[in-house]
Amino acid sequence: MLKRLFTFFLLLALLTGAASLWWLNQPMPLKLPAGSQSLDLEIEPGTRANAAASAVVTSGADVSALLLRSWFRLSGDARQIKAGSYEIAQGTTPRRLLRMLVNGEESLQNITLVEGWNFTQLRAALLKAESLKPHSQNLSQEAIMEKIGRPGVFPEGRFFPDTYSYAKGSSDIALLKRAAQAMDKRAAAAWALRKPDTPLKSVDQLIVLASIVEKETGKPSDRAEIAGVFTNRLRIGMLLQTDPTVIYGLGTTFDGNLRKHHLQTDNPYNTYTRGGLPPTPIAMPGRASLLAAAQPAQTKAIYFVARGDGSSQFSANLEEHNRAVNKFIRGQ
Repeated sequence: MLKRLFTFFLLLALLTGAASLWWLNQPMPLKLPAGSQSLDLEIEPGTRANAAASAVVTSGADVSALLLRSWFRLSGDARQIKAGSYEIAQGTTPRRLLRMLVNGEESLQNITLVEGWNFTQLRAALLKAESLKPHSQNLSQEAIMEKIGRPGVFPEGRFFPDTYSYAKGSSDIALLKRAAQAMDKRAAAAWALRKPDTPLKSVDQLIVLASIVEKETGKPSDRAEIAGVFTNRLRIGMLLQTDPTVIYGLGTTFDGNLRKHHLQTDNPYNTYTRGGLPPTPIAMPGRASLLAAAQPAQTKAIYFVARGDGSSQFSANLEEHNRAVNKFIRGQ
């Protein structure tokens, strides 16, 4: 009798183990929203294994919460489950689910900050970003900079243009902080490579010049030459006379048509009326523009004009420049 009972329980244990092993490796049925290929799962900080299992079921996984809780506890990893935003894709098994939660494999979205954008355009992109919490939406520029640890710093040009990945439900403030840190790093690296005879006095001035180069460059191969023109002008005390700074200074009043009176009306960003660099960057410069500002081309040119195909014609004196203007602008 005892032998039969032992055999029975042994078989039962084997069957239970086999069934458990089978269940652990079976894709969980998912109740997917219309048009979706996965379920969104939010695990809040401090969530324990039982609550995590319930959250999985609440998200739309057609699985026993009791079985999930048991699996989480028996695995020995229940306390290793990490808070975050996750995606449960079709084909996800209970075993794979736990590994995902323990490893913190959050679902990610991407946002691209484009070279040459100003801060207004950057903020608009953040508002449109999918699953990014707009914590900065109602904050002033000053408050945003304070939140990211840059109190008193003007935000223009202080964020590095790149593609950033972020977890669903994360804050746009956190992303801005990463972009600001990236600009600090990229600008410092470019400043370390600056030419010994540069007229620039600081990494801040480097970012300002790089932002102008970014806005003036139509063809990437001209970037260093354009930087060389502005560097030459700074060195000899010549007005920069660059339209993008004037346009930036006009702000929302600019209607797309830059007129003569705009060039003659003084403001801090009008480089036709004021010498030297403008007080702040006018856009987000990329790595190539930062390097061009630090290492401009050795050139005698102090003028350039757009050829109409994206490239520029460079001139070493006013006579050459006037001929270029007649040819490429006036068609003479």
